[in-house]
Amino acid sequence: MAEEAEELAAGTLDPECACMAGLFPDVLLTATDEVLDSFEGELPGLGEAGDEKVFAVVERVVLALNAVDEAHDGAAFETDEREELCDYIDQSLTEHGVDVVALTTRHGLGRYQLTDKWRKW
Repeated sequence: MAEEAEELAAGTLDPECACMAGLFPDVLLTATDEVLDSFEGELPGLGEAGDEKVFAVVERVVLALNAVDEAHDGAAFETDEREELCDYIDQSLTEHGVDVVALTTRHGLGRYQLTDKWRKW
């Protein structure tokens, strides 16, 4: 978005070709950041927690992202953003000591099915 704004200001981008602000309005970015900040606050010590606690944290972040998506008429997150959010959740858990592969395997899920139970986006 910053790059697009710079190009617009410099006159190197036709305003009719600028789409980032429309796709990612500040209210969407702020709401998403707030959800992810809350999620990050729950991560410390999660590597030693039981499966139920880990799943509860994942459920909360996914449901909160569902609410953000619903507030934007179900169009907040496109395919690339959905994949990035899922990867972010997986990577964040991993960085805090959660073995996502083992966790999902214990529950009969594939690694990339971690969010599927709750995810609407």
